[in-house]
Amino acid sequence: MKITPTVIPDVLVFEPTVHGDERGYFMETFRASFFTERGIEASFVQDNQSLSSQGTLRGLHYQLNNPQGKLVRIGSGRVFDVAVDMRRSSPTFGQWVGVELSGENKKQLWVPPGFAHGFYVMSQSAELIYKCTDYFDASDDHSLLWNDAALNIDWPLVGGEPLLSDKDKAGKPFAQAATYA
Repeated sequence: MKITPTVIPDVLVFEPTVHGDERGYFMETFRASFFTERGIEASFVQDNQSLSSQGTLRGLHYQLNNPQGKLVRIGSGRVFDVAVDMRRSSPTFGQWVGVELSGENKKQLWVPPGFAHGFYVMSQSAELIYKCTDYFDASDDHSLLWNDAALNIDWPLVGGEPLLSDKDKAGKPFAQAATYA
């Protein structure tokens, strides 16, 4: 597996080795040693899966008391996946990284604890599959405003405004958002 740091070195892109022939393919999507060899202590406790239609934007979500690290991949479709550094003590605080993930490119994105996470669906639909290092806690759920000018995220929007949940419409601007120490 090829593992590449992004412009925020803590956020990693995992590209599995795909073994394919006329029957289909096989790939290893997770190996704990890839994390421990890089000094990342990640113990996954929850797997999630979502299906979203084209134009849907989910995020940017995070938890403060139970921060979740996420290993994100796409089963089918194509998304623009974004991580925003919410750690005040980090040299990349307030910076974001975006990576195209798809069922075709099979890339995965490691979003460490302390980051807000979101994605935008560029294909007709997309199936997002991700592992989490902590359990979801609705009472600790925070949403960062997806289009905050201070972050200036370059979302590849297709056909106008994205489809948003009420929670995501009410996300807080970065300057007012709760952050990690």
